[in-house]
Amino acid sequence: MKDKNRRLEAIKAIISCKEIGNQDELLQELVKEGFNLTQATLSRDLKQLKVAKASSLYGKYVYVLPNNTMYMRNMETNRVSDMMTDSGFLSITFSENIAVIKTKPGYASRLAYDIDNMNPLQVCGTIAGDDTIFVVIQEKASRVELIQALREIIPDIHY
Repeated sequence: MKDKNRRLEAIKAIISCKEIGNQDELLQELVKEGFNLTQATLSRDLKQLKVAKASSLYGKYVYVLPNNTMYMRNMETNRVSDMMTDSGFLSITFSENIAVIKTKPGYASRLAYDIDNMNPLQVCGTIAGDDTIFVVIQEKASRVELIQALREIIPDIHY
């Protein structure tokens, strides 16, 4: 199941950062990233992710993700595996019981999801945009405690 989850994340990242027009192109990109799968498996993955086709800015029909899973489209040629291991963290600042985490474009939603799933005692909840996360801190939790808890998913966090 872990491999399937990695593959699904890779598919989302590839579709988000490259204009992929068909399954053959996507299979080639997945092979470059070290995945070995059949067209039938890819077809099931695309259905599970609710991938659709839409017209790009250049008039080509390309795969797109539903809005709630869309990563920011990045035209740089980063390897998808690098994107999957990079937390995207840039900075954290505080105001009262709110922490504001700045990330690289497209990373905030995934990072907020990871924070919510980790369910640290110091966090009431998160709200994420494209590159910003608001973290509501529990009343009795300290900033240091929060940062220590977040190190599990953001190893490079610093304040």
